[in-house]
Amino acid sequence: MKKFQISRRKQSILLAACLVIPGLALANEDWPRKPIKMVVPFSPGGSNDNIARLVSIKMGERLGQPVIVENKVGSGGLIGSDSVAKSPADGYTLLFTSSSIVTNAVSGKKVANDPQKAFTSIGKICSSPFAIVTSTKVPGTKLSEFIAYAKENPEKIHYGTAGVGGMNHLATELFARAAGIQIVHVPYKGISQSYNDLMGGSLEMMLPSLTSIAPHITAGKVRGLAVTSRTRSPLLPDVPTAIEAGLPGFELEVWFGLMAPAGLPAKITQQLNTTLNQVLADPDVVKAFSKEAVTALPGTPDELKKQIASDTEMWKKVIRDNNIKLNEN
Repeated sequence: MKKFQISRRKQSILLAACLVIPGLALANEDWPRKPIKMVVPFSPGGSNDNIARLVSIKMGERLGQPVIVENKVGSGGLIGSDSVAKSPADGYTLLFTSSSIVTNAVSGKKVANDPQKAFTSIGKICSSPFAIVTSTKVPGTKLSEFIAYAKENPEKIHYGTAGVGGMNHLATELFARAAGIQIVHVPYKGISQSYNDLMGGSLEMMLPSLTSIAPHITAGKVRGLAVTSRTRSPLLPDVPTAIEAGLPGFELEVWFGLMAPAGLPAKITQQLNTTLNQVLADPDVVKAFSKEAVTALPGTPDELKKQIASDTEMWKKVIRDNNIKLNEN
């Protein structure tokens, strides 16, 4: 009887092993075994899209599978990010995103996923500053002169953005509070029209991304007063930083990063992070980033998670302190 019981026990163990082993084999399956999709919520051909495509190519070379960019544009990046959040967490769908993923979430926009819950952080890619620009019709060629003019003319300075609660809107309100000025927000459905109005003089100022506005500053169509990075930009070496121009401690940049759906296995997350950091040290990438005037940000998944948590609190405070009404559009 005892021998029979031992035999039955062994049979049970063997049966359990047979059931578990296929699952273990699947969990340890080599990744990647097929092409990877990188969703980019920006329009094709722009600076952000160019960076994403370069990074995707270089990552594909190292992973042994192509990383294919898919542009899903709309609703300030919400459509693209939502599609990734709803995808399987298997490492075959990635999101090239920016700090706007945080502003979309804190602004309460529809379909905006909480980046701290809906995604797995892989790592930061790069950062780029804003430029503080004015119409050439506004008095003052220095930031201090513009601030003085704005203080003398409260609520007579109008600035444009791509919409309420967006990155440019909140960043400009942060600047206004730091400068102690009262300015009026004019939301547009697209950023291009606001650029036209700035150049035409019906808008007095803006806080756009440096890479997008630099050609207009160089051409003399708008006036560049400062950049919001810690150091001057090679794109506009004659334009001072906001700190140099008399706004102590004002430093603000847009970051770009790589994410995946929540629940991505740790092994794949680490492999992607390692690959991404290798790409950021690639000479071709370093050269391209220099031309785009963006700063590479190699690091860990945890550093991106901390950045998102910090940004969430910062932008919530901006909304609260400036009594921003988020139902304007």
